[in-house]
Amino acid sequence: MVRSILHLLPLLQWFLVFCSVFSPASAKRAPYAMRINCGARHDVHTEPTNTLWYRDFGYTGGIPSNASLPGYVSPHLDTLRYFPLSEGPENCYHINRVPQGHYSVRIFFGSVKSKSDDLEPLFDISVEGTLITSLKSGWSNQDDQVFAEAQVFLTDGSVSICFHSTGHGDPAILALEILQIDDQAYRVSQQSGQGIILRTVSRLSCGDGKPKFGADYGGDPWGGDRFWSPKLTFGQSADRAISTETSIKQVSKPPNFYPAGLYKKAIVSSDSQPDLEYTMDVDPNRNYSIWLHFAEIDPAITGVGQRVFDVIINGDIAFEEVDVVKLSGDRYSALVLNTTVPVNGRSLTITLRPTKGDHAIICAIEIFEIIFAESKTLPDEVKALQTLKTTLGLPVRLGWNGDPCVPQQHPWSGADCQLDRNSNKWVIDGLGLDNQGLKGFLRDDISKLRHLQSLNLSGNNIHGPIPTSLGAIPSLEVLDLSYNSFNGSIPETLGQLTSLRRLWDILSCFFLNLSS
Repeated sequence: MVRSILHLLPLLQWFLVFCSVFSPASAKRAPYAMRINCGARHDVHTEPTNTLWYRDFGYTGGIPSNASLPGYVSPHLDTLRYFPLSEGPENCYHINRVPQGHYSVRIFFGSVKSKSDDLEPLFDISVEGTLITSLKSGWSNQDDQVFAEAQVFLTDGSVSICFHSTGHGDPAILALEILQIDDQAYRVSQQSGQGIILRTVSRLSCGDGKPKFGADYGGDPWGGDRFWSPKLTFGQSADRAISTETSIKQVSKPPNFYPAGLYKKAIVSSDSQPDLEYTMDVDPNRNYSIWLHFAEIDPAITGVGQRVFDVIINGDIAFEEVDVVKLSGDRYSALVLNTTVPVNGRSLTITLRPTKGDHAIICAIEIFEIIFAESKTLPDEVKALQTLKTTLGLPVRLGWNGDPCVPQQHPWSGADCQLDRNSNKWVIDGLGLDNQGLKGFLRDDISKLRHLQSLNLSGNNIHGPIPTSLGAIPSLEVLDLSYNSFNGSIPETLGQLTSLRRLWDILSCFFLNLSS
């Protein structure tokens, strides 16, 4: 008998290997994850999850420094990178070789430890050219405000994350996370996809007293390691927190992969205050995507029809006659409801009002601002400006990082943009870099700025010949190259500029009015 079992061991080992290789769990690949410890010279791991943070790379400028952590939920990292205004009004991280897909992009802020002032920096943040948030005063005192997070589709193998100075302190960035999530995650409509960005406004774990990330719940990595703020009570003295150790069904499923632990705690209303109500401040005139999480974990509820309530958002019924047991299929089974609401005022109120039974229940709340992604600038024109930046020795103080035209609130200094309706891309129709101390030369690929109507490079020390390719910009109406150090002859190709109305002589300020 023993010999028979020993004879079968190789076959059993092969069977176990086969099952492990081809089981559903192992067949599912791990999502892409890139975590950067800004300002760090070496890779580090942080406890308790032994998370890997890569050393700093991909930045356009800035200064590394020791970090002061603003909040408990910030990763325990020692360094950051800050960007003084002297290094330009916008600075970015450009991360390449990012697989095409859907991502949660999270940016942690910090404070420079060595700085004597205690000024809380306020600045704007954009992802892929779209403004996702403007830091508000007091962010450093709130755990869920020490980072910004957005869900965005990345399609060109890279991601650009930019920080825009607003004159209120230097942007200081502790860490970046680029975490892949399911392509279908958080779809707000059948039409949503690459043109939609969701900015995380709030995530609440109701009935919980501790802040948690997805890793703390043992959540699936495809969930994006979400952060959940604790909410023991809605401030109504009559509501109460409940919990269970019973296993929860219908969890950790695609596309959102919510962890089971999220549904093991809840807030329940009481006889004296049957309604559950939560109110938060929001930015006005925006659309918000709201995700409500339920599981019937109250042992007092044993079946269908014993707890039914309406969900009311800013006075309008969003979901009528919600019976968690009926809709989820059982007790201790997760239910998620999602809706989109326009908000004109500055507050968002969610009310759960019982219609059968006396109490309402909720496990978690997620609120996102729906942002339409900005169209970007034509790639050829971006490359032409980047070349111009290098060959003309553009001063660092001008910046010129990120996208020239977007976010629209922060275009590059000296660049005028307009939206080309044919390509639905931004183009450069004006460039004014007069008296900026430029000392380089012009390359022929300036003609790639083929939508230019006005070009003013006067009052610098640009040398070398005038590119013949300038004559290949048919839309050019105004050209000023005066007070520079060009040599050689004026290219005959300038005669091809049939739209040209004004031309300043290249060696003086003499003005020629071509229209006369």
